[in-house]
Amino acid sequence: MAKKKTSRTLPAGKPSRGARRATVGKSPSKRPAGPATLCIDIGGTGLKLIVLDATGQPLGERTRVATPHPATPRALLGALGKEIAGQPGFDRVSVGFPGVVVGGVTLTAPNLGEGFAGFRFERAIERMTGKPTRVCNDADVQGLAAVGGSGVEMVITLGTGMGSGLYLDGKLVPNLELAHHVFRGDKTYEEHVGKKALARVGKKRWRKRVRDVAEHLAPVFNYATLYVGGGNARLLHAEDLPRNVKIVSNEAGLLGGLALWR
Repeated sequence: MAKKKTSRTLPAGKPSRGARRATVGKSPSKRPAGPATLCIDIGGTGLKLIVLDATGQPLGERTRVATPHPATPRALLGALGKEIAGQPGFDRVSVGFPGVVVGGVTLTAPNLGEGFAGFRFERAIERMTGKPTRVCNDADVQGLAAVGGSGVEMVITLGTGMGSGLYLDGKLVPNLELAHHVFRGDKTYEEHVGKKALARVGKKRWRKRVRDVAEHLAPVFNYATLYVGGGNARLLHAEDLPRNVKIVSNEAGLLGGLALWR
């Protein structure tokens, strides 16, 4: 007989020292009906968390702390545990993870540390929180908050690296992982538009590179719309991109967490 899982809510408290807060909308004075979701967005440089109600409204403030380095599973779970303890009550957890995830198990984590190949990340979060958890590639999660649900749509996220997602009529085709494919010469997509490339070539040339990526993907996937998100998307100008390329807020990485439970 399977052992019955006990449910518990981590105690509320203050966020860890050094956490940077940014309010996503205005917190409601009364929690509406429906499950509250703790949404976690794991990046190569930062960990973001927020609890959202069933309608997508925040039940507290968004918190952000630096990703530990090296970001081993133990270090990452330790950092998340401290931040989760300061969140309001929640009923379930959604996690966007920067790598390939299959059945809640991480297979790759190119912009984190070692130890994530075959790591049961979903189960680790469930044990930590006592709540049902779903873990998915971070770019895939961000796209779920952005796509319109009609035809072929894509998302790329620009941060430490480059994430990518593919959707057909709103349904996710998981773990596309274009970033590490060759793009120009012997360089990958990530080497052209990732954080290191931005620092090396500057914003103006980097924007041209992003447009080049968008135009290169168009005849391959014939997307109706390409959404560009991630922390560095804020550096782009809409007028410099093709008409069917749209810039989306980096908050989509958190808001997409609700879609994992639809």
